Amino acid sequence: MAAPEELDLTQEQTERLLQFQDLTGIESMEQCRQTLEQHNWNIEAAVQDRLNEQEGVPAVFSPPPARPLMVNTADHRVYSYVVSRPQPRGLLGWGYYLILLPFRFTYYTLLDIFRFAFRFIRPDPRNRVTDPVGDIVSFIQAFEENYGRTHPVFYQGTYSQALNDAKRELRFLLVYLHGDEHQDTDEFCRTTLCSPEVIQFINTRMLFWACSTSKPEGYRVSQALRENTYPFLAMITLKDRRMTVVGRLEGLLQSADLLNQLTFIMDANRTYLVSERLEREERNQTQVLRQQQDEAYLVSLRADQEKDRQKREILEQKRRAEEEAHQKQLAEERRRLNLQEEKERKSESLPPEPLPDDPNSVKIVFKMPNDSRVERRFLFTQPLTVIHDFLFSLNESPEKFQIVANFPRRILPCLPTEDRLNTPTLQEAGLSRSQVLFVQDLTDE
Repeated sequence: MAAPEELDLTQEQTERLLQFQDLTGIESMEQCRQTLEQHNWNIEAAVQDRLNEQEGVPAVFSPPPARPLMVNTADHRVYSYVVSRPQPRGLLGWGYYLILLPFRFTYYTLLDIFRFAFRFIRPDPRNRVTDPVGDIVSFIQAFEENYGRTHPVFYQGTYSQALNDAKRELRFLLVYLHGDEHQDTDEFCRTTLCSPEVIQFINTRMLFWACSTSKPEGYRVSQALRENTYPFLAMITLKDRRMTVVGRLEGLLQSADLLNQLTFIMDANRTYLVSERLEREERNQTQVLRQQQDEAYLVSLRADQEKDRQKREILEQKRRAEEEAHQKQLAEERRRLNLQEEKERKSESLPPEPLPDDPNSVKIVFKMPNDSRVERRFLFTQPLTVIHDFLFSLNESPEKFQIVANFPRRILPCLPTEDRLNTPTLQEAGLSRSQVLFVQDLTDE
């Protein structure tokens, strides 16, 4: 079955196609489309033709055959009840009937010929439905002008809308076609349709749609239902998932007879509504259960996703920590390597140690931070930088340090500064020929 979007339809046509499929229960989307195209996408006419097809009567806009098809009353799917007009009684009654029979026959024959000729020249304007809701409203107004406001509640919408609501609400839909010119219409409306018991029965048990066959909307429904006489009532309900005519009442019915017939039709078809209601409840429960399962699945999915996210965060934090530790280790190794290379350069650049008998030599004993001692000779003329470079080149020497002399206690300026680019010599620093200096560790400061 093709999807609506695969049929190259407009949005409005797609909506009508889905609505028509829902009303008729036709599974083939292509068949629904062909039916709607035959009716120029008029969904109401298409639905009515579908009802006709189920009843075995001609289509709405198809030319009627020479002899109209009648509903087969032997078919138990459609209950038909017809009230015939009373036959004349007695010699006087039959004589009056036989005298008027030729005139009546001639009158109706000429009237039919005139109507046929008039419609041949000018098509029946009722075939064009331009304002179906307006037709319903005008009929209700005319009905209340003739018979008062005490009447069953009329459905103020189109025939198609009434079918939709009846199907959605799982209610019976009673259709009344009003024949303005029929001789029994006035009596039926006054004595039967507007009786209190009929009003209460209809208002509490079903939807009630009515229209005059003189209106385009009523005429179109008349073509769909193919009534034989007036007053005409049709009972429609959801049967086998399709809106189906299950009862036809024709002729002048009295209140009690009408109530009996409507009760009989409803009792005979109530099981279909009960079955559909149970199926809907089951579908709703299944839908609710599926929704609950989907919600539970989503909650579980979100919980799993949150766990995965937290796990990824922990792994990412661990990875970053390991990466940072690795980078720090690499940086420390590079620093140590650079420090060792710098110590080697300083050691290589140191001037040679003077001889012990050199009169300008100075013997210095360095007391290291680890309490070890280191001795070396320097010249008085050498700058203090040489002392610093010597200590820096030693493996046991800290990375940063300062040299302190006692008596008096002072820090030797062994490194150049912005104010003093050249450091003083050992003689200028006041060192003696035999000197003890202390090395203080400044690495952690």
